[in-house]
Amino acid sequence: MVYTLTVHLHANDHPDSVERIKAKLIEASRVYSKDRETVSWFVMQDVHDPRSFTIVERFETEYHSLPPFTSSVLCLTDSLIRYPPPVQSQKYHLENPYWKTFDPYVVPLLDRPMDLRRHEELDTSKDVVVPQ
Repeated sequence: MVYTLTVHLHANDHPDSVERIKAKLIEASRVYSKDRETVSWFVMQDVHDPRSFTIVERFETEYHSLPPFTSSVLCLTDSLIRYPPPVQSQKYHLENPYWKTFDPYVVPLLDRPMDLRRHEELDTSKDVVVPQ
């Protein structure tokens, strides 16, 4: 199964933060979409709150091979987000030299820490019986 990360970002109220984040997210998507084991890397802007963005990162490696996620492994430290030890797909992503440019550029443009969530996609290939 594909595993997915969603990252929610909210720009600070500086006049150029939204445009700078938007440009960096588009650039990041174009770079990361080419990474080995990356299924897709989408970036979106909220239709009601232009300061709110979401990144959807989809990787080949399954979620269950990741360590358990707790709030203590994702924390704001020295203005950078620290992630838990990577598994293979995420390892390729984090080894991309571009990754080192992303947080230092984006974090100062935010008004709160990034909200990272991990998801395992459900298997929709088989019929199911929905309980009554």
